[in-house]
Amino acid sequence: MKTLLATSVIGDARLLAGVERGRLDRQNHLWTHGAPPDLTRANYQQLCEAVGLKGRGGAAFPVARKLADLPDRGVEAVVVNGSESEPLSRKDRLLLSLAPHLVLDGATGLARALGAPHVLIAVHDAESAQSMREAILERDDRLAIEVTETPDRFVAGEARAVLSALEGGPAVPPGRKVLPTRQGYHRRPTFLSNVETFAQLAVLARLGARGFSATGLSTAPGTQLLTVDGAVQRPGVIETPTGIPLDTVLQFAGAEPGPVLLGGYHGRWLSQPVPLDGASIVVALGSATCPLGEVYQVAQWLSAQSAGQCGPCVFGLASLVDDFARLLHGDVNGWYDAQRHLGLIPGRGACAHPDGAARFLTSALQVFDDDVRRHLGGGCGRPVLGVLPVPGGVA
Repeated sequence: MKTLLATSVIGDARLLAGVERGRLDRQNHLWTHGAPPDLTRANYQQLCEAVGLKGRGGAAFPVARKLADLPDRGVEAVVVNGSESEPLSRKDRLLLSLAPHLVLDGATGLARALGAPHVLIAVHDAESAQSMREAILERDDRLAIEVTETPDRFVAGEARAVLSALEGGPAVPPGRKVLPTRQGYHRRPTFLSNVETFAQLAVLARLGARGFSATGLSTAPGTQLLTVDGAVQRPGVIETPTGIPLDTVLQFAGAEPGPVLLGGYHGRWLSQPVPLDGASIVVALGSATCPLGEVYQVAQWLSAQSAGQCGPCVFGLASLVDDFARLLHGDVNGWYDAQRHLGLIPGRGACAHPDGAARFLTSALQVFDDDVRRHLGGGCGRPVLGVLPVPGGVA
């Protein structure tokens, strides 16, 4: 189970309002946020269009477009994807554990507006599941709300894998790539998004477009949750206005100088600060650990997380593990083979896992070029400190 980190806020708290006191039960939630309004489907779509709200699960798909893609009738379910399988992320788990009613307000309000009879909540861990079940008992939503615990595997958090698990199948992405809005839960139209998206919907419904847009970027207003970890003095989940400079976040967290990983193990490495651009994970590596050794351990874990459905995942990621192992020990052919394999993987997998792993590893070779040269010349002399956590360790 992932331990929840400390919470902090830059600017005004919205999603994290009140959680400094601990988990908000129904009474404290209403005292903090007020009662949710009863909105129609048209209301939700207009609000989402007005503020340009995008999903907060990584793909950043516009919520208004997702709503528009649903049929006028026959929406089967609203699905809250709380399967936070990214090892570096804590934000969704924190909301489920400390602000469950904000998530439920967004999910149940939208379900009523869409005429969906089911609200389904998929989570990985027992703590989040218990918090949500307690919250459901504190409410009277007059909807069928169900919490399901799904396997804690990386690919199990993918939308189609979540739907499969909710239906009693394996928690792996199927080969077919059909949008949940067309064929989701039980092959019926479904609105599916991640935990923070529903919490943002609850805030948007209360504040309206003008109030929601009082902070953050003019093109994508509001706040965002960031998980900040690694070589920092103050790790935790931070709520910030959208558009905040990465430098500001790193200074606030007391980060050591050095490379930064944005977006987790499907993300990319940076050698210098850039706009956050929707990334919800910020990890400072620092200078004390061996960058190539850290990346190699993550590559092993990513390969082990394969769903075993396609060649790029099964064979491609395994080959990259071997390439990085040889490179780590000074074999220049490992570098050449890694470049070749990284060029063959993207766009060919049954799901996004091989593409994300390739993006992480490609950016590592680019940003850690000096460290690669040191290893090819005999090693960098630094230990692998495990700044990048690998669940369960590696072989």
